[in-house]
Amino acid sequence: MDNIDRLIHRYMELKTFPGGVLLTGDDKEILIEKAYGYRAIFPEKEENSADTIYDLASLTKVIAIVPAVMRLLEEGEIRLWDTAERFLPEFSKEKKREVRIFHLLTHTSGLPPYSNAWRYSKNPEELKEELLKTELLYETGSNTVYSCLNFIFLRYIIEKIIQDSINDYLKENIYSPLDMRDTCYLPEEKERIAPTCQRDGKILRGKPDDELAYYQRGISGNAGLFSTARDIYKYARSLINPDYSIFSPYTIALFTREHISFKDEKRGLGWMIKSISSSCGDLFSDRSFGHTGYTGTSVWIDPERNIIVIFLSNRTHLSRKVVSLPDRSITSPEDNSEKMIEFRPRLHNTIMASLRG
Repeated sequence: MDNIDRLIHRYMELKTFPGGVLLTGDDKEILIEKAYGYRAIFPEKEENSADTIYDLASLTKVIAIVPAVMRLLEEGEIRLWDTAERFLPEFSKEKKREVRIFHLLTHTSGLPPYSNAWRYSKNPEELKEELLKTELLYETGSNTVYSCLNFIFLRYIIEKIIQDSINDYLKENIYSPLDMRDTCYLPEEKERIAPTCQRDGKILRGKPDDELAYYQRGISGNAGLFSTARDIYKYARSLINPDYSIFSPYTIALFTREHISFKDEKRGLGWMIKSISSSCGDLFSDRSFGHTGYTGTSVWIDPERNIIVIFLSNRTHLSRKVVSLPDRSITSPEDNSEKMIEFRPRLHNTIMASLRG
């Protein structure tokens, strides 16, 4: 643990994050569970604890949207080759007709990375209308461009099928069966939540750091989910240990294998797959899959070496301030995002070496 502790403390001193929670485990038990630093710095310091609830940011994609699609696929409600148009008539335009569930999950739809529609939309309903007007940047299937819109539209598709809130659906079908008691959108237990950025002078606590999630009243497909390291471990363990799984092994294998490879990037269905530039570093096997989140969160799962590594932090609490103006918003320059990118593979190398050394 000494090397791991030294590394985490070094990056805290560099103001990469105020603190964090590290959890590693295998398919049966937790091996390391440790809190570092502070849960909050502003308006006053709060010591961190292992049960801190974090804003997961883009981990929402693989801990909310992906399992919902898996469940609906197993129930015969959806197929990977179904068109988005089947569920969302706004995709009936000629260029968007070829977009399928598969393309949304693998970021090969042709949609742009993000949208500023939240800046001029008055409410979530108007924002949804504006987002669905988004045109493709490139021909579907010809390239991979990581896009939050892919998973926002998957959430719309899921809710069209279930005729219910995705938050309620996930609680009943995924989180309750896995005993994930602290995982949800719109968490209420504020004192355990790690705050993130300052928006218009107020520190966000229990509301998503991401704008598209924030302006959809906290529920979105790209971000907005909150959870603890232990809950995420329960979910990750269910993907590599059949005794804990709520899915068919065939479904898990389908979603966690490589489907797309462009340049240095490999993708499963929603998941990142280990590549030379992956945030899981150099010692995880090529079968590893995982994801990262903008706020400073990550999960990596190595089924070959039977290791799960989760690191949750709230780096934007130190670095990000947003001020809304009538025609635009101003975001303070961030100075810790590159440090976070630098930190992640080093952390995973150090952990893997310590567990296998």
